[in-house]
Amino acid sequence: MTFTVPEAVGDRPVTVIGAGTLGRRIALMFADRGGEVRIYDPSPGAARAARAYVEEHLGEVAAKVPGGAPGKVVASEDEAAALAGSWLVVEAVPEKLELKKEVFGELDRLADPDAILASNSSSYPARQFTDRVRRPERVVNLHFYMPPEQPAVDLMSGGSTDRAVLDLLLRVLPGYGIHPFEARRESTGFIFNRIWAAIKREALAVVAEGVSTPQEVDRMWQINTGSQAGPFRMMDKVGLDVVLDIEDHYAAERPELPAGPRELLHRYVDAGHLGVKSGRGFYDDYGTGG
Repeated sequence: MTFTVPEAVGDRPVTVIGAGTLGRRIALMFADRGGEVRIYDPSPGAARAARAYVEEHLGEVAAKVPGGAPGKVVASEDEAAALAGSWLVVEAVPEKLELKKEVFGELDRLADPDAILASNSSSYPARQFTDRVRRPERVVNLHFYMPPEQPAVDLMSGGSTDRAVLDLLLRVLPGYGIHPFEARRESTGFIFNRIWAAIKREALAVVAEGVSTPQEVDRMWQINTGSQAGPFRMMDKVGLDVVLDIEDHYAAERPELPAGPRELLHRYVDAGHLGVKSGRGFYDDYGTGG
């Protein structure tokens, strides 16, 4: 079955589902061309906090995009209202497969018939959470890293995704300062994340084995690569609970992976040290609440 892609996308909103670390950053990118972006999150106050973040940084991001202009940002705790009229819906909820199945079932039911339904999942191919979706042709993986600093995205078919959906996103996304790269075959972790996962896992193993410390690994990384932040600082920024969810998923597919990196992450997560968002992770210099 084919899917008719949305028209007049520049005049229609984009909706982001989930107001966490990545959700608010994704919304920031789609708000930089003067259009309307809606942020939905059922947690009281979460969408409003995300809107405040977007509004704080929107001017500087829009200024870097050709033809950019600050857009309208709407925070909502009403999912149907947040979805009405949107041409693109980006899911950015935690990496829990059953949760994603529930979310996409609701999105399929509530979103406009021509809306593209995209998942920011970093480890699940779209085909794994579309069993409650009537039109899987409109579902696609659209995985962000850490925009606006890292504005590349992975774009991958869910197996049933209409080719026109991929082509539309490849054409339109660069206008928002987003750089799409298509994964041409199904790949857990997509493109860059597969490479990053190997680096991250080995960095965790070095610390888990007592060979070095997070701070020393990061400093050595900075000296040798010229990067501003090392692997542990970057994991703190993403959220150690998110990193652990991703590693657990990789391990479920590849049981031969060493357990040490996940055990190290568990110690931090179980203690409530999640990184920037909790004020403490591998580093403790973030202040209360990050």
